Amino acid sequence: MENLVTDRYPIAFRLYPYVRCADQSASSPVRRPVVVGGGGPVGLATALDLGKRGVPVVVLDDQEGVGLGSRAICFAKRTLEICDRLGAGEAMLAKGVQWNVGKVFHDNRQLYSFNLLPEEGHALPAFINLQQPWFERFLHEAIVRAQAAGAPIEIRGRNRIEAVERNEGFVTIDVSTPDGPYQIEADWLVACDGARSPIRSMLGLGFEGRVFEDNFLIADVKMKADFPTERWFWFEPHFKSGDSALLHKQPDDIWRIDFQLGWEIDRQKELQPESIRARVSAMLGPDVEYELDWCSIYTFQCRRMDSFRHGPVIFAGDAAHQVSPFGARGANSGIQDADNLGWKLAMVVNGTAGEALLDSYDWERVYGADENIANSTRATDFITPKSAVSKLFRNAVVSLAEAVPFARTIVNSGRLSLPCTYDGSPLNGPDNALMPARSRPGSACPDAPVGDEWLLRLIGSDFTLLSLNATVPENFMAHGVSVKVLSLAASPGSAIAERYLGAASSAVYLVRPDQHVVARFVSFDADAVAAALSRALAKDQTNA
Repeated sequence: MENLVTDRYPIAFRLYPYVRCADQSASSPVRRPVVVGGGGPVGLATALDLGKRGVPVVVLDDQEGVGLGSRAICFAKRTLEICDRLGAGEAMLAKGVQWNVGKVFHDNRQLYSFNLLPEEGHALPAFINLQQPWFERFLHEAIVRAQAAGAPIEIRGRNRIEAVERNEGFVTIDVSTPDGPYQIEADWLVACDGARSPIRSMLGLGFEGRVFEDNFLIADVKMKADFPTERWFWFEPHFKSGDSALLHKQPDDIWRIDFQLGWEIDRQKELQPESIRARVSAMLGPDVEYELDWCSIYTFQCRRMDSFRHGPVIFAGDAAHQVSPFGARGANSGIQDADNLGWKLAMVVNGTAGEALLDSYDWERVYGADENIANSTRATDFITPKSAVSKLFRNAVVSLAEAVPFARTIVNSGRLSLPCTYDGSPLNGPDNALMPARSRPGSACPDAPVGDEWLLRLIGSDFTLLSLNATVPENFMAHGVSVKVLSLAASPGSAIAERYLGAASSAVYLVRPDQHVVARFVSFDADAVAAALSRALAKDQTNA
């Protein structure tokens, strides 16, 4: 991927400069419980979650900090909720550009607008736009704070993984550094090393899917503009800079523009500053002053590994799956991988659960990847129709959408990232049909105001028994797990009643450490809750 980059980010890029570690002088390879390969957003989030749960973790990164260029910019509400739980959300929210509204255009006409968060009572917005270097920096700052509080997290910059050997119950990792090579062993290796994943290649593992025959130009420009803080998407834009175009605002007066270029292009020519400026100026008008900040041409793919777990090696983020950028599903799904894996791997490492719990990571996140790939593929096929018939259908739908509301449900400019609901997960327990579908087993808990607090912050990072208008014990323990009890009143008409009670007058929810619902009941039953907890730990319930 060719880039045009200017130095626009006031960030200390060398967040974790190379320092020689004791493992390099050991006479034999030192065994570590968990090694994370890659220090991008997913690797940092995984390490932070594990470290805050008391699991010693070492991050090996071939760089010494965040990369150049804005790259990923759209971070969804669920990602912000996860980062808030990890201690990085406040800084992201303060720096990021918040938005809930999007608009869709055809030629020079606005077809319609939409609001991704139309209801009140949420601590966080539907999306923020934040350049990836800032996102990584705020995760690293949260790691530094966690380290100061005792979290056993170590990040080793300029430690490149050169080879990985799977053994029975552990892996051996060859690492190169400025001071020469060394070896380290790990009970578990989490591969977060990106779409080209050297670790995946070292293990000879496949990565199958579909390559889309189209090219897109990203042009991040710095300018003062009167555009509102919204997502604007054009089909066949009147400014003729591409077959489609997308406009987003980022912090520090940076604007992200995407142009669809087509398949047969001269990449070198299109990346020349004068070519980029011709497209941007046609879009913005001749009187708008701007500077090019970061530019790239990309051809995207929708693909994934067959399995995300291979013995002691577990894949997450782009190393495990790729999607098109339409819908902001790449980095957001990667952070959901980290969220799903952290508590499970911690429980396996500390002996509370067996390795079967990690098989549920594979089941749930493959399910999530397939959902993302399906949505991403549909969006791409709509935005870039590959036949005359497909284009005729697309244009007919777009023409109808301006006046006919039902047609807007068919228009697809990128179905934006939503939290995955793990319907059918082997960890899901009993349901109750009186309660709302949005909070069913497998779903991420919807947030709601609780006095001056917020529900998700009260739930936190542990197994939690959430009681609404129900009698529950002050403490509950089963299968070696102390379950936090959160007992709340839910008055009729309140947000928490609407999101959790529905037609029921009381409810008891068992919530996982990643804030997904395990099971729900109208009243507390110790045996039923214990059985649901056993299922959530992937234990054999006949022996639980």
